[in-house]
Amino acid sequence: MNEKDIMTLAEAIDYFELSRRKFSALLKSRHDFVIYYRNRKMIIRVLFQAYLEQHPELRRCRKWVREGK
Repeated sequence: MNEKDIMTLAEAIDYFELSRRKFSALLKSRHDFVIYYRNRKMIIRVLFQAYLEQHPELRRCRKWVREGK
């Protein structure tokens, strides 16, 4: 999944180990990491990862953070 650039909401929650409640609340606002494909919201992984680095309160675990940080 690390090579996947665009993720579904469920994939992003599982990959980044996020709280579904916090993630749903976050998506109610406009963000540059959210795109729409037909009527579905999708997550741009690289942009969302950068957002999480600036907002650590959203994540449950740091396992996905790059080594050396």
